[in-house]
Amino acid sequence: MENNELWQAALAKIELSVSKPSFLTWFQDTGITAVQDGIATVFVPNIFAKEWLQNKYHKTILHALRELTTDVKDITYAVGKLDNSPIQTLLRQPQKRKRFGLTDTPDDDTAPIKELTVDPETNLNPRYTFDHFVVGSFNELAHAAAQSVIKNPGTGYNPLFVYGGVGLGKTHLVQAIGNELLRQTPGVKVRYVPSEKYMTEVVDALKNQEMNSLKEKYKAIDCLIIDDIQFIARTEKMQEEFFHMFNALYQKNRQIIISSDRPPQAIATLEERLRSRFEGGMIADIGLPDFETRLLILRTKTETKKITIPEKVLIYIAENVKNNIRELEGALNRIVMAAKLSNAPIDEDAAKKIITSHVNAPKKFLTAKKILKAVSEFYDLDEKELTAHSRKKDVVKPRQIAMYLMREELKFSYPSIGDRFGGRDHTTAIHSCEKIAESLKTNTELEEEIRMVKDRILLG
Repeated sequence: MENNELWQAALAKIELSVSKPSFLTWFQDTGITAVQDGIATVFVPNIFAKEWLQNKYHKTILHALRELTTDVKDITYAVGKLDNSPIQTLLRQPQKRKRFGLTDTPDDDTAPIKELTVDPETNLNPRYTFDHFVVGSFNELAHAAAQSVIKNPGTGYNPLFVYGGVGLGKTHLVQAIGNELLRQTPGVKVRYVPSEKYMTEVVDALKNQEMNSLKEKYKAIDCLIIDDIQFIARTEKMQEEFFHMFNALYQKNRQIIISSDRPPQAIATLEERLRSRFEGGMIADIGLPDFETRLLILRTKTETKKITIPEKVLIYIAENVKNNIRELEGALNRIVMAAKLSNAPIDEDAAKKIITSHVNAPKKFLTAKKILKAVSEFYDLDEKELTAHSRKKDVVKPRQIAMYLMREELKFSYPSIGDRFGGRDHTTAIHSCEKIAESLKTNTELEEEIRMVKDRILLG
């Protein structure tokens, strides 16, 4: 397999596991230039993209490449420029162009990625509307809050904080709010910004001494939509800049909409002043869709794509693909693509063969190491911090949760748990487990946090 083909195939896998805005932001203008001695060299357009891919997506990229070839053992990143990025080739494919909201297939091979139908002024994708948003018990609160914001922007729920796991429709919902506000009031200034893009803007503004201009640009916005706010919490400077911008907009009754993969209190590194402002508005969660909703989503997708699939096939997918909406859509896409390639009709047997390897893959054995990894990633901590003798508030709670999970999920003895956390006494483990168990009786937010950590363990 040539390097270009290898990277294109890897991108096809990567785009199923990351959000669409993140995929388009961080993987454009990337490619593999060499695979030598087990090391794949990935070229990126700038140093910021290099650091982001190394820190956030390295494992995802490595996993995708290893699934395709045993030649790749590790990855290095280098800043450079490619004449024809594999992501451009990927996005010229009709199926991929539909997935990312692209216009009709371009006439030449040099058509840039900016051919997305995304509005350059608002960053909103017009495909994200309430007409295509399926409402169920898992997201009805968030949907109701969104409708309230549309009726009374800036004065109803402000800020609106929407949280939920990967691929559950947060981006669709928050962008649908922006598109509906524009439809009702064409002159309103709406801006959708993935947190990665905001961070890039801040870094560039600081480097070029244009911070005042950036602040003025944001102060003129009537409705600001920030996606994946948890990434901003990783640096104090980003939090400081966002805090001042938030205050400026809030004081003018400008609507602020925020999404995250977890509630404010679960973002361990989030400053208290920002946490209190987020909690001062409306917090709404999006959970996992039930079977009926998953089936409705599949029906809606087939209508949108104008394809015909037997009801039995849709039922089979809905019964077996449960993690999130993105996986649901990915399973549907695989079945449709396989049917086109084989030129055979789509039936239940064909569907079973296609997704059996994904659905019936053996469950990964749960280990203490996986619990530590999932907890540390969820709370943005280093694993070593959980086992070290630190009494910092940001570390104590995640450590107690990790101990509780080892007790509940692995049935470890208290002395064994203490040993795994830096040789702590068994009484410390007992206290931690009992405290979490007691809190769970009344604290629904903690219950939700632990559920999300468990989901992360299963997905890891």
